Amino acid sequence: MAAGPTVKQILQTYPGKIRLVIKNYPYKYRDFARVAAEASLAAKDQGKYWEMHDILIARSPKLDRVSLIAYAGELGLDVNKFSESIDSGKHAKEIDGDVQLAESIDLFNTPTFYINGRQVVGERPFDYFKKIIDEELHQPGR
Repeated sequence: MAAGPTVKQILQTYPGKIRLVIKNYPYKYRDFARVAAEASLAAKDQGKYWEMHDILIARSPKLDRVSLIAYAGELGLDVNKFSESIDSGKHAKEIDGDVQLAESIDLFNTPTFYINGRQVVGERPFDYFKKIIDEELHQPGR
């Protein structure tokens, strides 16, 4: 089970009721994790974050630079802009900030979700999230 489809189902089920914030936490011992994070943000710049996300998950561990550029081409991205972005580390400060945030709250597992401060570690089925989200939405003042 991958978290992406569940997150998409949550967004479709609760339109206008929840806010999704994604942070990057590239695992330092995994080859190509950092450049994959750069690739997802470079794709986001061109409006194709989820499409790149899905390819990265499906084709992992083949996440070397050449493969990432090929994926960008498959998605119809401007490959030159995409390549410049990942080669220059355009999103390095954002990724570094995300890593610092994760470490400051002792977060070391991905995926990890926070629903109004309630931590959910790991991939979980839609119904697991739905129960928590419904509880939070029914709290007074929400």
